[in-house]
Amino acid sequence: MFNGLIDLPWWGYILALLGLTHITIASVTIFLHRAQAHRALDLHPVVSHFFRFWLWLTTGMVTKEWVAIHRKHHAKVETPDDPHSPQVLGIGKVMREGAELYRAAVADESIMEKYGKGTPDDWLERHVYSRHNVLGVSLLLIAYVALFGAIGLSMWAIHMIWIPFWAAGVINGLGHYLGYRNFEPRDGSTNLTPVGILIGGEELHNNHHAFPSSARFSMKRWEFDIGWMYIRLMQAVGLAKVKKVAPQPVHDADKVHIDLETVRAIVVARLHVLSYYARHVIVPVLREELARADASCHRALKKTRRLLVRDESRITPKAQQHIEQTLEKTSTLRVVYEYRKRLQDVWNRSYSSQEKLTQALQEWCRQAEATGVKALQDFVRHLRGFSLAPAPAPVAA
Repeated sequence: MFNGLIDLPWWGYILALLGLTHITIASVTIFLHRAQAHRALDLHPVVSHFFRFWLWLTTGMVTKEWVAIHRKHHAKVETPDDPHSPQVLGIGKVMREGAELYRAAVADESIMEKYGKGTPDDWLERHVYSRHNVLGVSLLLIAYVALFGAIGLSMWAIHMIWIPFWAAGVINGLGHYLGYRNFEPRDGSTNLTPVGILIGGEELHNNHHAFPSSARFSMKRWEFDIGWMYIRLMQAVGLAKVKKVAPQPVHDADKVHIDLETVRAIVVARLHVLSYYARHVIVPVLREELARADASCHRALKKTRRLLVRDESRITPKAQQHIEQTLEKTSTLRVVYEYRKRLQDVWNRSYSSQEKLTQALQEWCRQAEATGVKALQDFVRHLRGFSLAPAPAPVAA
């Protein structure tokens, strides 16, 4: 009995633990995050309840509490009201005390009432999962020791810290602190690809913050969202129905005029537009300026690179001053920077009709072409062919 019911080699215990913790990660990302918090997909009742039971057994987390905290995070991201912002609280505190920050937010009934709506509220939730959440992890301890013997106690302990470490620490902490960014939403979210298998696709945090209601987190061809793979497999056998995915822009080289379809695509996928603008307008112009800059200007230009594509809400007064001082030395870079802001103003402004918005965008294109900046002229030609790929036909659950 010391060895438990299952006797494994040392590597077998590691594989068993990784497999069991991976089911927990899949339950968090598919059920709690994508299905419950963001309503990006519907799950078959059997699948939904399995995930709910497994999370009760392996984490003791209450669905309403997790969903409420996550929704508030999106609503108040990187402000003093964000429950776990490393930009406000510091990366060390979020990494070390992520679970404590979660429990402190859960204790606030106003958060539960405002952000926890629409989560399960059946008899099991009220009388078992929410009321006796400690019972689940206690049963898991018994199961670990019965199956694996004394080493099961260590396996259980690791399972207990798995979600607090990876979710509360790594995703909420490092996912807003370091990594790469495909998009520039109004927060500092980043992508952390090397840990993808361990956290179920949640490492693509910048993609998620750019399109929070999307069931798919991967955007680039080389990005792998294992949570999305599981969703597609469940969808194929009728156990899930995807409701929302991020818009996928396409380019039609034959289109030479901006029409209502173009405008709709630009507005819906504006973060894609800004990302393309950064790569194909700002970066090439900056490289040209760097090639002919003297030593005194070279360092200032390199320091400005990331600031030029950042959302204005994330630029501090000191950084804005640095941008202005640098742009005074290069007229071409100032032009493309100003036209980026003017493009954002076009879709941020309120118009009385779609025709007025179309006219405003057409006028922006006309003026951008008139600047004589080749990178900007090429961008306008690309923008005129901008449209959205047709949404994939849903598979009924």
